[in-house]
Amino acid sequence: MEKKGITILTAVVLLSSLVLSACTDDGKNSANQGTKPAAVTTNSGGTSAEGSTQQTAGLTGLVTASDLSKLPDVAKKRTDTIIVGLTDPSGAFTPYFHQSGYDGNVSSLLFTPLVTVDDKGLPVAGLAEKWEISSDQLTYTFHLRKDLKFSDGSPLTADDVAFTWTLLHDKAYDGDAQIPTLHIQGGEDYKAGKADHITGITIKDPQTISVKLEEPNATALVILGGDVLSKAYYGKDYKFGQLDYIKKLHEKPVGNGPYVLEKFIPGQEVRYVANEHYFAGKPKTEHFIYKTSEGDTWQYLETGEVDYASFSATQENIDKLKSMGFINILPYTPSTYGYLQLNLEHELLKDKQVRQALTYGLDRKSIYVDANQGAGQVANIPASPISWAYTEDGINSYDYNPDKANELLDKAGWTKGADGIREKDGKKLTIHFLGSKNAQIDIFIAVAKENFSAIGVDFQPEVFADFNALVSKVEGGDYDIASFSTPMLTDPSDGVLQFVDGEIKGYDNPKVKELYNKALATTDIEQRKTAYKELFQLLNDELPVIFTSYKKTVYAYNGRIENLTVSPFTGLSSSLPNWSLK
Repeated sequence: MEKKGITILTAVVLLSSLVLSACTDDGKNSANQGTKPAAVTTNSGGTSAEGSTQQTAGLTGLVTASDLSKLPDVAKKRTDTIIVGLTDPSGAFTPYFHQSGYDGNVSSLLFTPLVTVDDKGLPVAGLAEKWEISSDQLTYTFHLRKDLKFSDGSPLTADDVAFTWTLLHDKAYDGDAQIPTLHIQGGEDYKAGKADHITGITIKDPQTISVKLEEPNATALVILGGDVLSKAYYGKDYKFGQLDYIKKLHEKPVGNGPYVLEKFIPGQEVRYVANEHYFAGKPKTEHFIYKTSEGDTWQYLETGEVDYASFSATQENIDKLKSMGFINILPYTPSTYGYLQLNLEHELLKDKQVRQALTYGLDRKSIYVDANQGAGQVANIPASPISWAYTEDGINSYDYNPDKANELLDKAGWTKGADGIREKDGKKLTIHFLGSKNAQIDIFIAVAKENFSAIGVDFQPEVFADFNALVSKVEGGDYDIASFSTPMLTDPSDGVLQFVDGEIKGYDNPKVKELYNKALATTDIEQRKTAYKELFQLLNDELPVIFTSYKKTVYAYNGRIENLTVSPFTGLSSSLPNWSLK
């Protein structure tokens, strides 16, 4: 897989922004729309997540289990193991080398970053107990906690941090890490083979390391403060320009997080055991399992085969969960957005008028709001409503309007033939759609077929039961539209990254890049808001993707689980080491 080709957002500091959120509205153990590989969690420079657990279908907060005596026997018998459903990962569990967001879910329990974020998106200590930033915002100095260890018992020092940053500048690295985009002094020379080390990286002592950038970047602290790879393990066979050897290490990761990978059984489960070397203390629950086999999540939850699931926040779902008696219910609005990826390398989609026509011609409200009993909201920009940068000012809502769609297609030169399908230069207006098999996609296809037929578009859907197969198809370029959703977004830059770094092939707008860089060049929130507002308006007009929806969700989990909390930016992973079974 060309990691930069398909991955929407980059795994810089994977704080498990997808962790424990892969079970879906319809109870299938797969991403609702298909979560694009990898995730970004970067600091906002002042993010506020107010409203992230806003009222949902009458719920204003946690609803605790009403009758734990209804707990299934199979769950009662588990005294040291918690089980959660997850779409099948690929097995690439090395940070910065993930093949999908589900790989990231797995590794997020195996690794802890230098810097994490709290429930407001602000940076807090991880492996680094403190840090300093120079007045010119160019030099970052990290102070590691003492006596840090990897899961094999070997020491974790500043030398490992330096190795990680250096490895990501290797000319053979084609993954998603954003550290190279920070422009560390000497980074380009190293990548070009002109130097044997990166001059901007300085190891001051085993617990202290500093790095100097060429220009300020509002997200630099948390990007630099990502996961740390063991130099002794991942660097043992390292040779500049040759990184294929790392693939052999993916399924046997040596990490520093709360859990250690015990066994990965593709298509079935990922087993973990508590890490006795974890800096914050061995997790309270000895074993953790990701159940990856496909199945009915409702059934798994009702029978006690899994301890956690997430569902669309419909009243029907909430009432059903309450009736179980042994389930805690937590309303939640994730910091994500759904979208239809467009193949802009295909001639017909290069025309903005066609992209706008398809958006006007698709009844997104019926698909994502009405069909979900209100547990959703139509999206029109690449930012969640809980983001401090979110705005509707100057944003076209593209309300369903087939007349407007027809008008735009007429202007674009697409005329209806005798069969009602539009044609241009002898080619029919056919849209080849790809999606993951789930109830939401079934609804989308039914509505899209009718909507697009009404405006003269031949809609040809293709559905994949296996998410990785869908990703592979998209990589091959044999599609026009594919349905995805983002991982958790911390900083507004996360949601627009795909439009500036080549992730959306065929889209290259200098103005978008200018505004993106402008928003990152300052930590002043008001200045950043202004830049993002203009950027969102531009993307809302050009539609390099068709924005679809924001989800409203409820987490449902076994009432025996104590100390479970949720962050709008790190999901449940930050609290998972403290989970216990009463």
